[in-house]
Amino acid sequence: MREKKALYVSGYLALLIAIVAGVGGAALIIIQLTSTVVSLFSVILGLVFILIAFLMLTSFVIVQPNEAKVITFFGTYIGTIIESGLWMALPLTTKSTISLKVRNFNSQKLKVNDAEGNPVEIGAVVVFKVVDTAKATFDVDHYERFVEIQSETAIRHIAAQYPYDIFDENNGISLRGNADEVAAELLRDLQVRLEVAGVKLIETRITHLAYAPEIASAMLQRQQAMAIVAARQKIVEGAVGMVDAALRKLEENGIELDSERRAAMVNNLMVSIVSDRAAQPVINTGSLYS
Repeated sequence: MREKKALYVSGYLALLIAIVAGVGGAALIIIQLTSTVVSLFSVILGLVFILIAFLMLTSFVIVQPNEAKVITFFGTYIGTIIESGLWMALPLTTKSTISLKVRNFNSQKLKVNDAEGNPVEIGAVVVFKVVDTAKATFDVDHYERFVEIQSETAIRHIAAQYPYDIFDENNGISLRGNADEVAAELLRDLQVRLEVAGVKLIETRITHLAYAPEIASAMLQRQQAMAIVAARQKIVEGAVGMVDAALRKLEENGIELDSERRAAMVNNLMVSIVSDRAAQPVINTGSLYS
């Protein structure tokens, strides 16, 4: 089913014609009923005018801004009127109203397992609008409910593809660290699902993300421990570079150290840089070997 434009004309001239036909038909009948000689032709003509006025009144359509009217004639889809105003379509048709406004759907806090099997709570907001009124009306049953169900299904699917968090920058995408990438993936996946309903997605965003309450405390400790390990690793890598630079600078300045003195200097520098407490200087009044 594809949306198509319905046949319609301006309703203001049609309204004027309907009023004139209705008043004229009623006047003919009243005149004939009150006269001494009744003309059957005039009565029939008056009834025809009233019938025409009635049929024209059933064809009027009022379309509000950002609204569409889906026109069906005895079960047959004949088109959609999108332009706002007063219009006249085919008589004896059914006009279904469908909104073209941009709308939000806020999902519930869904409990799912991430890629590592950890239970997490996740929620998202989906911004959408109807772009094909025929699909939204005839191809799905209650397109708004369809959007809600498919959105929650897509959120569950995307959440299961990635871990909640990672600390290795080269290890891929995480739900917490790559919210924009996850939202973009959610939009692509959900748009495919909603194509059948004639709905276009404008934006998707993660609005809630947390570990499930039963593991939140343990996962927080794990997260803190992994963060400490990652931070220590960075500190050690930086300390090694600083020590190497210091030794190179001494050699450039003509200061030669034997292997034991180099080892002692490396040890002292590493302890001073890596330690999480301020280093306490110790003055050696003797020599390295005594």
